[in-house]
Amino acid sequence: MIEVSHLTKHYPGRVAVDDVSFAVSPGEIVGFLGPNGAGKSTTMRILAGYLPATGGVVRVADHDVAEEPIEVRRRIGYLPENCPLYGEMRVDEYLRFRARLKGVPRAKVPARIVEVKERCGIADVGNRIIGQLSKGYRQRVGLAETLVHDPDLLILDEPTIGLDPNQIRLVRGLIAELAERHTILLSTHILSEVEMTCKRVLIIHKGRIVASDTPDRLRRRMTGEASVIAEIAGPRGEVEPALRGISGVADVQAEGGDAWVRYMLRAPRDEDPRPAIAALAAQRGWPLRELHREAATLEDIFVNLTQTDEAEAQP
Repeated sequence: MIEVSHLTKHYPGRVAVDDVSFAVSPGEIVGFLGPNGAGKSTTMRILAGYLPATGGVVRVADHDVAEEPIEVRRRIGYLPENCPLYGEMRVDEYLRFRARLKGVPRAKVPARIVEVKERCGIADVGNRIIGQLSKGYRQRVGLAETLVHDPDLLILDEPTIGLDPNQIRLVRGLIAELAERHTILLSTHILSEVEMTCKRVLIIHKGRIVASDTPDRLRRRMTGEASVIAEIAGPRGEVEPALRGISGVADVQAEGGDAWVRYMLRAPRDEDPRPAIAALAAQRGWPLRELHREAATLEDIFVNLTQTDEAEAQP
């Protein structure tokens, strides 16, 4: 669906996108992540045909963005971070206007408007003036406008910005539903949204792609050690040395009082000391009320890959 090859974008005095290449297959939900100024929004605007590239090739649904921009736009629904709306228009009026601009046949416009309003949770505000709606409702009107011509590809830049938790859940469910018929490129700073929604993650930093994989494989690749948490009631002076003696345990840190003590054990990623910990506690008669393995979060991976220049300069 998307093929990006050696994409570059230069601005006076800086390179916003530097030799970026990636592909997105039909039906994928891909999270596109990066810190502010990394080149994320610039790349998405080039994909949507809003900005010209300095170099490279971008194809959407087998159409070149630079040579066939109209064909590409027919197949794209683009929701920018700050969605521009006509505040003086009513919701139905605006959606009808946008549907006609996007080439929806006149006879199909009413049905399309009804469908996108229901899917985006705005069926009850069709006669309201957009400028009088809350920010969350305006964001959902923008999402409905993105869907009104039923595009093959959705490019969503911060689609849940300004929404309350209930609205975020609605949009998250909508995105998962849309993936059955659309390819989705999703940008957001809410990394938990990406973990719950996206099959694959692209991380861009300083204009370059620094990671491209599933969240699970990224966690396994980026973390050489695993952390195991065990909460045990027993004499700390006996428990801690015994835990250190378990094969594969590299380090043990303890916190807590005289009764229950929480131990964090570090071990190589391919080692799992949990069975040995459980057996040790049973053998010594130490009550055990928590034992689990902690995985690296997408936030940990993101921070690790996109450290600031100041952090990199630290000795």
